[in-house]
Amino acid sequence: MQCEHCCSSESSCITSVPVFKGMNEIDLQLLQKVTRSHDFQKGEFIFRDGERSETLFVVKEGLIKLTKMSAEGKEQIVRVLFPGDFFGLFALLRNEKHYANAEALGKTVICSIDKKDFLKMMESHSEMSFRFLLAVNDRLYEADESVGFLGLMEVEQRLARALLLFHDKMKAQKGEFTLPISKKDLASFIGTTPETISRKLLSFMSQKLINTDGRRNIKILEFDRLKLLADVKSD
Repeated sequence: MQCEHCCSSESSCITSVPVFKGMNEIDLQLLQKVTRSHDFQKGEFIFRDGERSETLFVVKEGLIKLTKMSAEGKEQIVRVLFPGDFFGLFALLRNEKHYANAEALGKTVICSIDKKDFLKMMESHSEMSFRFLLAVNDRLYEADESVGFLGLMEVEQRLARALLLFHDKMKAQKGEFTLPISKKDLASFIGTTPETISRKLLSFMSQKLINTDGRRNIKILEFDRLKLLADVKSD
């Protein structure tokens, strides 16, 4: 269906993505006309590993997890996508199959732009193309970081980084936020087990780094110490 959830440039998926910011009103309206909106419920797939599509997807509302399945059937979360994130780029630009599953983590709104419309806009807007290259470069940097994140860091460091990531992505106020994913998914995301997640959260509490109600509500008490543990530079 047409982009019902994006009825104005202010609320559009387009304006929520940094690469599209700075476009004039006329171009925004043109791009908005070729943008479609789709609702997904928890557990529904936007696409599956091995499928083909010629579409750029943008998260308007909700969360998406990109996952790979091992030969033994074990799920590994590759990336968690938040509102404003775009995905499907690999299949879009290379005419390849999707390399991962994209699954809604709750009620989610996804906007999509067909390849021909997306490339047409890129060809006619050099500044947008440059911003898009920068966005892709950032994505590659994040991918490199992720390799070290999983391969070289201890569980405590990986968990600390994940908590700081979710805090920033969710624009938490006063350090308080609700984990956007289950402990099972969090464990998959940082490469450990749900039981270990529970133990490490209790350890963080005993160190007075965070406070939690034992469910998914988190309050970061010591940002500098948590960043030090996560090996993240303080502002």
